[in-house]
Amino acid sequence: MSAGLWTAFEAAAATGGALCARGGDPDRWIAEEWAAKGLSIDTRTLSPGEMFVALNDMRDGHDFLESAFERGASAALVARAPANAPDGAPLLVVPDTLEGLRDLARAARLRNFGKRVAVTGSVGKTSTKEMLRAALEGLGHVHASDKSFNNHWGVPLTLARMPIDADFGVFEIGMNHAGEITPLTNLVKPHVAVVTTIGEAHIEFLGSRENIARAKAEIFLGVVKSGAVILPIDNDQFGLLRDLARRAGVERIISFGEAKDADIRLISYRGDASGSEIAASIFGETLDFPLGAPGRHQAMNALAVIGAARALGASAARAAAGLKDHGAAAGRGAQTKVRLSSGAEVTILDESYNANPTSMAAALALLGQMNPKGKGRRIAVLGQMFELGPTAPELHAGLADPLLAAGVDALYVAGALMDHLWDKAPPAIRAGRAGDARALAPSILESLEDGDIIMVKGSNASKVSEIVAAIKAAAESP
Repeated sequence: MSAGLWTAFEAAAATGGALCARGGDPDRWIAEEWAAKGLSIDTRTLSPGEMFVALNDMRDGHDFLESAFERGASAALVARAPANAPDGAPLLVVPDTLEGLRDLARAARLRNFGKRVAVTGSVGKTSTKEMLRAALEGLGHVHASDKSFNNHWGVPLTLARMPIDADFGVFEIGMNHAGEITPLTNLVKPHVAVVTTIGEAHIEFLGSRENIARAKAEIFLGVVKSGAVILPIDNDQFGLLRDLARRAGVERIISFGEAKDADIRLISYRGDASGSEIAASIFGETLDFPLGAPGRHQAMNALAVIGAARALGASAARAAAGLKDHGAAAGRGAQTKVRLSSGAEVTILDESYNANPTSMAAALALLGQMNPKGKGRRIAVLGQMFELGPTAPELHAGLADPLLAAGVDALYVAGALMDHLWDKAPPAIRAGRAGDARALAPSILESLEDGDIIMVKGSNASKVSEIVAAIKAAAESP
């Protein structure tokens, strides 16, 4: 398929859609001759040569056809031919564009002979997905989304973008409610499914950790025959996950964690701000390896990745070698040093991409491992966590113990739910609180001193990422 990711005839055969060109001279426009080098659902990021998929989601993608072709779209997958499409614009018309995208995804899976890994869990999905990319890149051509495309359109988009010659496909699958993972895992049909952990994320909709585990366990339903699942043995829902995997017909169950009977067991962990040194038992054989991403929680993700690699038939040592230079991503533990106009140099620990009690505790533990320079302080800026239901006040207050264990010197909180943590925190470390994260930015900027480490964490809706942006905007990298 040298012409690109999708030719017109391939896309039409996959979707059952009609090839046409809107208006113009049919002798001049031959719709069947186009080829797409990729797929895009967003005209702002569309690259020339990609096919634009006009999804009707938050907004109607058909309203942006003119912009798509102005940016160089090779064709558009549409449910109608609106007047704003340029004359002669190559179109592939289907009854429903989301279903058309799913059809492309199925066809992409069927024409590829590589192995697929799917990742779910309450926390660590994207970090684990990126670790899998790094671990498998030394073993072949890896296809994975650059973003957290883990929902009802993100998973089929990632799968439909998979090249025919990919050796590995890595997919992140998320959910807010029961029943959402089942159609996605049946679309991907992974050879290996990874559950990172079970926490309280989305407990507002699901009611209990057991229900969360059951919803995450839907990923097992799509695992191919002779496939495998990778499960966190230290989690209190491990037994349920293992039983549900067996009921789904999965025979190979690989456990990871610190328990003595774990298949992939953490023997020792040493970490600092720059990374980790890990010793692990891999089915009884000891393996020492470095991990570029700091934090004990990242070490656990690495164990899951090695378990997945082994399930795919790869060498644990070769997979681990790919993790040496794997660092944390923006919003997920990335560290940036900046110099303020005052001359003070501070370190930003950016954990601002979403939060739940489990990931909050992990981020605070990582802050506790970092050593401020000189008289610098450990500063925690925490935004409220959402979708925790009636237990939200208790779960916010429960962050007091990891806060104190991390040796935090100054605490800033945003959002009404964070008042429960504020009330439990020692008065000496209470530095500021506000109903809105943006309101905290000026006082935080004014208070920063040389050597400070400032960790920012909260649910996306808390907007604490704007505090990270404000600090970076007010400073220059040293």
